[in-house]
Amino acid sequence: MQRQLRVIVTFFVLAILSATLIIACDHNSSQNTTQSKTATPKTIEIGLPTGKTSFANVDVAIAQEKEFFQQQGLNVTIKNLDSAVKVVQAVVAGDVAIGGSSTEPVVNAAVGGGQISTIGTYANRLTVSMVTPKTIKSVADLRGKNVGVQDIGAFREIMTRMVLQSANLTPKDVNYVPISPPSYIQALIAGQIESAILQTEQVFDILKRDSRFHILVNLHEVEPDYFYGNYIVKKDWLAKNSDLAVRYLTAIIQAHRFMYQNKAETVKIAAKTTGFDASVIDKTYDVLLEKNKVFPVNDGIDKKRLTYTISRMKSLGVLKGKEPELSELIDRKPITLALDKLGQASEEVVLKK
Repeated sequence: MQRQLRVIVTFFVLAILSATLIIACDHNSSQNTTQSKTATPKTIEIGLPTGKTSFANVDVAIAQEKEFFQQQGLNVTIKNLDSAVKVVQAVVAGDVAIGGSSTEPVVNAAVGGGQISTIGTYANRLTVSMVTPKTIKSVADLRGKNVGVQDIGAFREIMTRMVLQSANLTPKDVNYVPISPPSYIQALIAGQIESAILQTEQVFDILKRDSRFHILVNLHEVEPDYFYGNYIVKKDWLAKNSDLAVRYLTAIIQAHRFMYQNKAETVKIAAKTTGFDASVIDKTYDVLLEKNKVFPVNDGIDKKRLTYTISRMKSLGVLKGKEPELSELIDRKPITLALDKLGQASEEVVLKK
């Protein structure tokens, strides 16, 4: 009888120990991608380069709606600014923790001593086109015309310079008109300006609304190697908050992977975020994800294309100093640690439709 009792007791002890071990293993595994839900979420503010979030930056909205940020113990708030120049200024000033910016202001701030680093990317290929009235049949026809831009040195102004350069024109050959990006379409329709660099959803919207307009230049087609979107931080902020950067990028990579695998839900969230009709966003999705695959599902920080982009800045006369060392411009540690948590994705599998 005593022997049977000892056997039963031993059995229960072993069962309890096994269950404890399993729970501990499951807990440790879940911590790879999910922070403790009982912890108070850490709030960080990010700056985005348009007055209203564009499809190129919709990864942030996806990460919010699908609770990828929440899973990482983050409460992310968004500050929409009018240009990448203002985003970089906000990051340097410490007004936002992380900024989404095109390459040009990031490079110029870095060579100017801004002490910032690229740690990740949103859409890393160009997502814009120059739209004009159909009466403008070539870039040369822009001479003397009113051209809508953001801040001088900001992304859309640089894209405008690039287009003008193709016809041996400079900004001096046109009339720059400062316009906030969300107002470009109305300014074109009202005749206030005769050209603008538009995001893909803006292109589809104006072509749907007004048959007088057409795409004069698709920037992705003429500059396929240009590196577009950067997530940037101050170096001293990163030194103190490296874990937050890793958690942020983990959620962003999850969002990118989700977008390729879930078109219907991505279109729904993007339409809500951008304010454009779902039919417009559906076409935008087809171009940016299915065709051009602008959102990286792994690292995405392409040194070769960054080097090319900096050389284009130099040829356009917008590089304010010597070319920076990429080792000083890029800090890959956070994205590497994020991928250690998530694992490298097979692009053939993730991008397969």
